[in-house]
Amino acid sequence: MPTSFLLDTHALIWFLNGDKQLSKTARTAIEEESNDKYISVASLWEMAIKISLRKLELAAFSDLANMIAENGFEILPITFEHALKVAKLDFIHGDPFDRILIAQCIVDHLAIISKDCNIAKYPIEVLW
Repeated sequence: MPTSFLLDTHALIWFLNGDKQLSKTARTAIEEESNDKYISVASLWEMAIKISLRKLELAAFSDLANMIAENGFEILPITFEHALKVAKLDFIHGDPFDRILIAQCIVDHLAIISKDCNIAKYPIEVLW
């Protein structure tokens, strides 16, 4: 099992909300303190957009910084190298947020925690 991974946006939301849709394997990996767990700034942006459109309710979005710190997550910024990688990705997945997450995983050699079967079509390790 990988020890360094990026959470897909839905995995982060389900973890923070205690949602049963998050697999036991994913929850165990996230809760393991010795693992390196990353949240992309793209996921935070996606969540903010969904909240403003009233498509997402997160009980404590305003307290997200504390929740991230308490759970040992690190914020992964979007770099120029990540953007370049997006341009080179096969167009299997059309969601721009997922495409940047995929690029970040490839560039930074991270696995991803995701239920999205289209992400598994890229050359990254998927944990679910």
